[in-house]
Order: sequence, then structure tokens, then C-alpha cells
Amino acid sequence: MTVTMIEPSREIQSFLNQKHKLLIGGKRVDAINGEIFEVQNPANNSVIAYAPKGGKEDINRAVQAARDAFENGPWGKFTVSERGKLLWKLADLIETLTEEFAQLETLDNGKPLTISRAADIPLTVDHFRYYAGLATKIHGETLDISVPYAPGASFFDFTLREPIG
Repeated sequence: MTVTMIEPSREIQSFLNQKHKLLIGGKRVDAINGEIFEVQNPANNSVIAYAPKGGKEDINRAVQAARDAFENGPWGKFTVSERGKLLWKLADLIETLTEEFAQLETLDNGKPLTISRAADIPLTVDHFRYYAGLATKIHGETLDISVPYAPGASFFDFTLREPIG
């Protein structure tokens, strides 16, 4: 069986050639240990890029940054409608960059470009749009409850679902 290799566009090759960093707390940072690893195309084992090899310290600072973003960042203050709109915009952006993402997916996974174009990227877009719509469909429940030691009193129990991350 012959494997046909893709020739990445200039933009994709430029992206692959740049120095990559971790994204922690909204900032591009090097791994604390300074280590990097080869990113290989599994179709032919060629090195397509180099990436930082994060360690335990990087995981800890990423978890702390995520916790801080959850507690103090803007996402938790957005309405469900605003969250849905942002997820939909992200889906639109991914869709406009289908070819670029398809090339990266193919190089990183060694799969045929036609599958990345026709399935992987469109399904990713569909998933983001699904969750964008779901953002306004999650509701709490309110239940009437009776309390045996308080006859005639009125109580209710409710569930409030809040997003994390």
C-alpha cells in the first residue's frame, strides 16, 4: 500500500517551524524543565514540529491558572446566552479555517486529508455548535417538599447547575 503524503501550505509550514510554547493562564510560556519533544507524523515518522514537554510543575501552574480563571475570570460572569454565542463564534472560526485544521490533523495523526476535511473538522464544528445551543438549555429543578416536623409549612428544594470551566 502506498501512502500519499500531503504538502502543507506555506502558512501551516510556517506555524510548524515556529517555537511552540505551553498556553497557561492565557500566556505562552516555556516548560519549567526546559524540555522539548519531537512531534512526528505517524504516517512516515518524519518530525513535523517540536513542542515543550510540560512536567508536574507545569501541570500544577495550569491547574492553578484554571482555578483562578474559574473563580475570577470573565467566563463565570457571562450569561448562558453569552457563553453560547462565544462557543458558536468559535465554531464559525474553526469552520473558516477548515483547510488549515485539516492539514494539521492529517500531519499530526497520519490520516488521509480527505477524512480530516470531510469528517474530523466538520464534526468538531458540529460539536461546538451543539454545546453552544445546550448552554441555554440547562435548567435547575424546583421541587415541592414536605417536612414532617413542620405541618402546614411551605418549603421547596431547587437544583442550580453552574458551569465549571
